[in-house]
Amino acid sequence: MSLTDVLTTLQGLPLSTVIAESDWLFPTLESLHVIAITLVVGSIIVVDLRLIGLAATKRPLAAFTTQFLPITWSAFVLAALTGSLMFLAKPVSYVGNVFFLSKLALLLAAGLNMGAFHLFVERRAHQGQALGATRAFGLASLTIWISVVALGRWIGFTI
Repeated sequence: MSLTDVLTTLQGLPLSTVIAESDWLFPTLESLHVIAITLVVGSIIVVDLRLIGLAATKRPLAAFTTQFLPITWSAFVLAALTGSLMFLAKPVSYVGNVFFLSKLALLLAAGLNMGAFHLFVERRAHQGQALGATRAFGLASLTIWISVVALGRWIGFTI
């Protein structure tokens, strides 16, 4: 079974058809997705600005991230859920869209950036060390997430 066959099967599911043909369901999912992405990116930007050294530098990093991470993860779950449901409406079109594929690649890059930060730098960052690396990871995250938002907007204009 090829990828096209899998995507065509997904697109033919009753849930996919309901989402694609409903006058209100897709726009509702899209609105919830935008709200969730706003919360994800907004909370990440606040943390990134702290990592870069442009905001809340007097607050300990650990306290700062502890405050924002629950918001980030809760909103990310909602964004992933709504995004997945929107994908079901037209999976064949989405997989053929360069903006969608680029957004997925950048989401992977964001995850790798976050994972590498937590693995290699976070402990030293909490101790006030590794400032250059901390700033580099924060700047990379900021750049990636702004790009994710831009690509997300272009998806809407090209599908």
